[in-house]
Amino acid sequence: MYYVYILLCSDNSLYTGITNDITSRMDSHSQGIGSKYVRSRLPFKLIYTEEYSDKSSAAKREYQIKSWSRREKIENLRLNFC
Repeated sequence: MYYVYILLCSDNSLYTGITNDITSRMDSHSQGIGSKYVRSRLPFKLIYTEEYSDKSSAAKREYQIKSWSRREKIENLRLNFC
């Protein structure tokens, strides 16, 4: 399984990524070794996930989501983090 996920960072920004182990990836982010972007915006909250059976599908979806504006992400994915 692969996962597309969205984090709400401490500066209220949204970070989108993919992983095949969501628990391990969240631990990496929390420890500041996941990504440079998240590391500089700790703490974060996991606010969205989608599951895919293969990496290619997950990567295509990640690319699609990253192409959207913040408003489009909130509307299209019905994000509710307030």
